[in-house]
Amino acid sequence: MNKNLSVLLPTYNCEKSIRKTLESVKWADEIIIIDSFSTDNTLSIAEEYTKHIYQREYLNSAHQKNNSIKHCSNNWIFQIDSDESLDDTAEKIVRAAIDTANDDIDCFKMPRKNHVLGEWVKYGGLYPDWEYRLFRKGKGQWLEKQVHSKIVVPGRVKELDLQIIHNGMPNISKQLENLNRYTRYEADELKNRKIKFSFIRWILSPPLIFLKKYIVQQGFRDGWRGFFLAVYSALYVFLSHAKLKEIEILNLEHSPKSN
Repeated sequence: MNKNLSVLLPTYNCEKSIRKTLESVKWADEIIIIDSFSTDNTLSIAEEYTKHIYQREYLNSAHQKNNSIKHCSNNWIFQIDSDESLDDTAEKIVRAAIDTANDDIDCFKMPRKNHVLGEWVKYGGLYPDWEYRLFRKGKGQWLEKQVHSKIVVPGRVKELDLQIIHNGMPNISKQLENLNRYTRYEADELKNRKIKFSFIRWILSPPLIFLKKYIVQQGFRDGWRGFFLAVYSALYVFLSHAKLKEIEILNLEHSPKSN
């Protein structure tokens, strides 16, 4: 049986982070890039590491990844994002997991360490932040959601002692750009699930989310970063439902882009 590994990497205008990602997985047998028509130097950097580069219009994260699996030629796939990386132990750990996996194991999950302005945040519900990333081709598929989709598999999922390093917030301006984009996707997801705007939910959910993140999940132990992330989480809910209301008022199919 083919026990080689394909790495699946979605990209879009990530020239500042993609080299670190690719360096951390260059040991893989195959690297598949699925790009959403980047306009910066992302593709020129990617070409230094792989010839398997495909472009596809971005509809949502799940759709993009599910339609990229067909390009992977190996039986095992490791999906990684362009703002993530693995440490030097990754090759040994992943190869061993593949070599020793029983037939009933379809996927491995691993913890992700989220970094805010270069520092790991340990609380507020952000660790271990389990991610399902290493799976058998033909077994794993992302749930069709607009945002924050997860892999589902029919067989067993086993823990893997490998840390994913997520530098998802290199600066606050970048995170605010993400906030605008992700809340637009979230509003679309709410609409697709037939959820109607509720004024009570709109005013109560943000403070409850803040209290959960900052107090119950001890985000305060991460200092100002924990406070910022608790506020960010509350604002995420607030804006998502505000954009859902916008869709309803304007009778739109999707939440509109800023431009």
